[in-house]
Amino acid sequence: MITVGLTGSIAVGKSTVCQFLKEFGCQVLDADRVARDVVAPGSLGLKRIVSHFGGRVLRKDGSLDRPALAGIIFFDEKEREALNSIVHPLVIEAQNEWLNETQAVEPDAIAVIDAALMIESGGYKRFNKLVVVWCNADIQLQRLIERDGLSPKEAEARIAAQMPQEEKKKYADLLIDTSAGFEETRAQTLNVYEQLRKFTR
Repeated sequence: MITVGLTGSIAVGKSTVCQFLKEFGCQVLDADRVARDVVAPGSLGLKRIVSHFGGRVLRKDGSLDRPALAGIIFFDEKEREALNSIVHPLVIEAQNEWLNETQAVEPDAIAVIDAALMIESGGYKRFNKLVVVWCNADIQLQRLIERDGLSPKEAEARIAAQMPQEEKKKYADLLIDTSAGFEETRAQTLNVYEQLRKFTR
């Protein structure tokens, strides 16, 4: 089995690339889904978050109030680090479980884990290969404005808060440029899949 980290900045088309990789036969884990699962009601993650931040981060139904939590960590770097120290180890543990299960079922699998902050956290080092998805900056901005209903200024601020795309690309073993649209992205993803497949033979 080959383990693959897939990352890229906001609104560059990671989800589309993941769908193509699934279509071609890769096993793909969405790290955002895992991050939600590890703080679900009744989970160890949620208990630890409430222990640290208090009941102010809970909704009436006992689930995590994400906007309330975001309002705390957005303005306080120490609290953001505290949250990461709770959630990240649980996410890594869940990812490792998934990788072990995938290898047991499909020993020659291409196992792909999609995560936005893989380079920033150093998590990319765990994988055999790193794929970075990117697109032209003006296209990224337009996609983000349309997708999230943001003003240009709001979208620019969100992009600016992340590691620049050009910096991310330096870490990549393989690159996928989504600038030219759906069919070209599919063709590039197929090419990357074929290169990854060679490593499992």
